[in-house]
Amino acid sequence: MEKEKIKIIENDRFAKFVGLQVEKVEQGYAEVKLELSEDHLNGVGIVQGGVIFTLADYAFAAASNASGMVTVGINANISYFKPPKGKWLIAKAQEISATKSICNCTVDIFDDTDRLVARFNGTGFIKRTE
Repeated sequence: MEKEKIKIIENDRFAKFVGLQVEKVEQGYAEVKLELSEDHLNGVGIVQGGVIFTLADYAFAAASNASGMVTVGINANISYFKPPKGKWLIAKAQEISATKSICNCTVDIFDDTDRLVARFNGTGFIKRTE
């Protein structure tokens, strides 16, 4: 991926603040990792759902923007299966379909014991600059 395309992803200040780390980006695919800490836990001591959603949303953004076309999310949903174990989460985003203006992506989120903890589905609008 060209450096200009990566800048869209790397310039995300909120992702940096949260601690998200891009591990791999290719057109239509991305892997993003997060090291968990006490700050990511909710009141009952498990990873807060918003943390998992944010990780998945960022992986979706990385995969859908990797082509170089600016893509913004227009719909997203997530299903949580199990509370994560371990010290890491990794989101693996895969573009499922794309037209000239709409893309769909599935993001699977795993803990560091390789258990599927959640699945995110996102729809993006591909902005045309012409």
